[in-house]
Amino acid sequence: MVQATIGGSSVPAPDPTRARFEHVVNSFGKAWEAGKPAAMGELFTDDATFIPGPFEAPLKGRSAIVAYWSDVPREQSAISFRFGEIFVAGPWFATEFSCTYRRIKTGDWIRVSGALFCETVTEKISEMRMYWDRTAVRAP
Repeated sequence: MVQATIGGSSVPAPDPTRARFEHVVNSFGKAWEAGKPAAMGELFTDDATFIPGPFEAPLKGRSAIVAYWSDVPREQSAISFRFGEIFVAGPWFATEFSCTYRRIKTGDWIRVSGALFCETVTEKISEMRMYWDRTAVRAP
């Protein structure tokens, strides 16, 4: 592990790989919050695989991923995305996430909580698996 000296004390230096993956997840969350499927698509390789849930068929390619997320601007508002610690193993990373939003048509508040498991190539996501649970919640 790389060590840095701060104020005379030796502390672990920030992991640059973890920081890169944190940037990717943060960008993913910001694109979701902004309802920008094209921005979300830019985080993936051209031939990426996206598995939106454990019982859903994989989507292949950036255009299919963008199409999947294209309902967000029409169906979700007041979106808030948060994620936890990033766990890294080579080109793979995983993190927990929580996303709260209001359904535009009904006004119901929803929380999606789950985990992201990703493989990367050249700082883009080549495969993402989402495992999540959706529940109705009270307005924040």
